[in-house]
Amino acid sequence: MSTRNERIAEEIKKVLSEEIRTTVTEKEPDIGMVTITEVEVTKENETATAYYTALNNNREFVQETLDKFNGLFRKAVASNIRLRKAPEVKFKYDTSIDYGKKIESLLSDIKERDEKQ
Repeated sequence: MSTRNERIAEEIKKVLSEEIRTTVTEKEPDIGMVTITEVEVTKENETATAYYTALNNNREFVQETLDKFNGLFRKAVASNIRLRKAPEVKFKYDTSIDYGKKIESLLSDIKERDEKQ
């Protein structure tokens, strides 16, 4: 990703985080704590994929809620970031934290097994 796209992605991340923290949690308090971990922007800034994690264990509800407010997010990006055209925002659950926990658990199991031998 180019430096310009990285800057745009970082700005979009800030805007989305703020909108979730203020507007979305006010209208949908059951969504809980949602964190935008990373945003990837396509080369032409047509689509921004926002990866998130949530303390709410109901990932389907969180995904549906974020998708429901998609228009709000696009409008917020358009009004806060100077771009020719505001990108379409898509949300995906960030599985890297779960993957990291799994790897950590496996390494811990190996260490315990080695200590027993």
